[in-house]
Amino acid sequence: MNQWAFVIAAYTVTLAGTAIVSVVSWRAMRSAETRADHLSDRT
Repeated sequence: MNQWAFVIAAYTVTLAGTAIVSVVSWRAMRSAETRADHLSDRT
């Protein structure tokens, strides 16, 4: 097996990890925004 298989695997893992962290962070941000909007509606 040549080194390109490992290079491609490393890029795949990195891109997948970046995508997962981005999606989880975006969902957490949306949840926090919703909670903040509910707090401001209580006045």
